[in-house]
Amino acid sequence: MLPISFLSDYGHRDEWAGVCHGVIERIAPGATVIDVAHELPAGDVRHAAHVLENATPFLPAGVVLAIVDPGVGTARRAVGLRSGTGMLFVGPDNGLLWPAAAGAGGVDAAVDVEAGPFRLDPVSATFHGRDLFAPVAARLALGAPLEEAGPPLDPATLTRLEVSPPRVREGRLEAVVRLVDRFGNVQLQARAADMEGAGLARGGRIAAAGQLEGCYGRTFADAAPGEMVVYEDSCGWVAVALNGRRAAERLDVHGGSMLTISACEP
Repeated sequence: MLPISFLSDYGHRDEWAGVCHGVIERIAPGATVIDVAHELPAGDVRHAAHVLENATPFLPAGVVLAIVDPGVGTARRAVGLRSGTGMLFVGPDNGLLWPAAAGAGGVDAAVDVEAGPFRLDPVSATFHGRDLFAPVAARLALGAPLEEAGPPLDPATLTRLEVSPPRVREGRLEAVVRLVDRFGNVQLQARAADMEGAGLARGGRIAAAGQLEGCYGRTFADAAPGEMVVYEDSCGWVAVALNGRRAAERLDVHGGSMLTISACEP
């Protein structure tokens, strides 16, 4: 039986995540369900997509069940996908699945699970996690082919999450904030190669948003307490932190903000 990796914006003070677990257990008794993340920012598809993209390379081969679905009950589609590496994804077609699937070899096949046979009837207009996505994930975990989960869709019609590439200039990098983690660290849509392209060398003094100065280091301890450090995070993205404090609050940024990293004036 394939493991199911489960991510959502459901909280733990309501029944929704637990009910999805229950539906999976009823259909696929004994299935391994890995709770990747819950209580993600409510309805924030972009944040959740980046979290899922960060996590997927470290998840076991199997089924990814992802539910952040502010458009539940509307014309948005409910889909199942198979990536080039064979990973299966189930969730809403609102951009949530796209970055992770693209990073797992692209989308080889897609189906419309709302029109398929694995749903629980009647389907609630507001709880597709229970009635569509969890049952489909459970059936796929049992070994059902993706093609049996619903009629085929053209992968080219899937909703993509568009991201702005970093802007690299001599001594200056401008990048969008991908997400802010629970420690207030700021992950940017940029890689170490972009820092190099801007001529920003590790160990050098740099500034963020022209207001905070610090170092380009490897870890938080490279900065003094309360000082800024720019570093390559555990997923390979450029990130900004304050040693012992919340960088996002100090910089007044959030997901989707633009942030400039620049060389300090000598």
